[in-house]
Amino acid sequence: MAFCSSPLLLGQSGFCPPNFPHFHCSSPVKTPHRRRRKAKRYGALRLTLAAANAAKNEAGYSKSTKLVTFLGKGGSGKTTAAIFAAQHYAMSGLKTCLVIQSQDPTAEYLLNCKIGPSLTECNDNLSALRLETTKMMLEPLKRLKQADARLNMTQGVLEGVVGEELGVLPGMDSIFSALELERLVGFLGNVGSRNSEKGKFDVVVYDGISTEETIRMIGATSKARLYLKYLRSLAEKTDLGRVAGPSLLRLADDALSLSGRGANLNGRMSSEIWDYLEQTLEKGSCVFAEPHKFGCYLVMNPTNPLSLNSALRHWGCAIQAGAQVSGAFGVTLPNSPITFSETVKINFSPLPSAFIPHLEFGNHLHWDEIMMSNHSKDARALLSETTNKSLLSSVQFDPSNKSVKLFMPGFEKSEIKLYQFRGGSELLVEAGDQRRVIRLPPQIQGKVGGAKFVDRSLVITMR
Repeated sequence: MAFCSSPLLLGQSGFCPPNFPHFHCSSPVKTPHRRRRKAKRYGALRLTLAAANAAKNEAGYSKSTKLVTFLGKGGSGKTTAAIFAAQHYAMSGLKTCLVIQSQDPTAEYLLNCKIGPSLTECNDNLSALRLETTKMMLEPLKRLKQADARLNMTQGVLEGVVGEELGVLPGMDSIFSALELERLVGFLGNVGSRNSEKGKFDVVVYDGISTEETIRMIGATSKARLYLKYLRSLAEKTDLGRVAGPSLLRLADDALSLSGRGANLNGRMSSEIWDYLEQTLEKGSCVFAEPHKFGCYLVMNPTNPLSLNSALRHWGCAIQAGAQVSGAFGVTLPNSPITFSETVKINFSPLPSAFIPHLEFGNHLHWDEIMMSNHSKDARALLSETTNKSLLSSVQFDPSNKSVKLFMPGFEKSEIKLYQFRGGSELLVEAGDQRRVIRLPPQIQGKVGGAKFVDRSLVITMR
């Protein structure tokens, strides 16, 4: 079932950011008066950090690691926003890790710090890490060999594989990045050695290789559940599956340490292992809808209509992937007009929004001055929010009218397709190259009777 509608377009003249300054890299002249002002600012900074540490304990940061990421068109300031966020969390007293997944040196210029495949301490509370797939693939292979040595499944063949000579194939970047983020964040319930209790991070800021890949990663756990269901059916209902399934399950669990118990699963029944994997994926998919565990922000160049339209599209795609978007950031340019348009409020409502000052490349940026500037106040406040009651639920059920309302910003009506494969108990929504299953409550279940587009939402009537 497909629907048609006119596209949502943003005009050229709508959105103009405020006149924020841009920060240069040149060192200031240190006069006595300037030193007094600097001491006063740093005194305020220390008070802010003390308050933030108290708030950190109250907010429960010590209980779980929060993952923060940014979605935006290339060149819109996604990396700049990620570094700004990492500096904010670090200066707020939270132990922060900035994870970069590209060979672009932008982060090194802005941080004035060399970033490699191992953790590098950039300043107080801030470490940085560059994900390199050629390095990341070695550790899982090592664990796979160790598991095989215990289970003796390949009779030593796997031991002869030399990981250092293996190249990277398409798709491996996302797979191994997801495994590395799981080690750092533990959204499947397993925090790896890099994020042990002694060195646990409060916040991990992830700057992905592309927005599309990041959205795929966000939806991976929820989408993998259906694959797991079919694999379980094959394993339990075919002769080959009944013979090979239990050993392969134990090998995979032991190698990837999904359960944290490794070889202890040898005594478990296959059904228990399948149930455990299903529960693990369900737990992982729930994380991306919880603002205190996952922060997802849109980033745009406010002077570029294409960047604005892309941000709207990414908003809808993130919702389709199962994420809750927390806010929107505009990265300002030097000499921007001071007029603040209503375009962002209209097109990105009810998302809260703020602006990040323009940063110029150079030898060194004075991050203390940037973060303590009044022009960074709104952006820092938005990053500190863990809940926002104004955010719309992406799915709303109306039993009285027997209808479902799907909030789908950035999409045309003709791009949305609905399917029903299991009677009237659920809807499959396809849009933005994403598929999402909506399970219907009993009082709404039935066949689709009609649909209409109202204020960026698709209202579906059941019969």
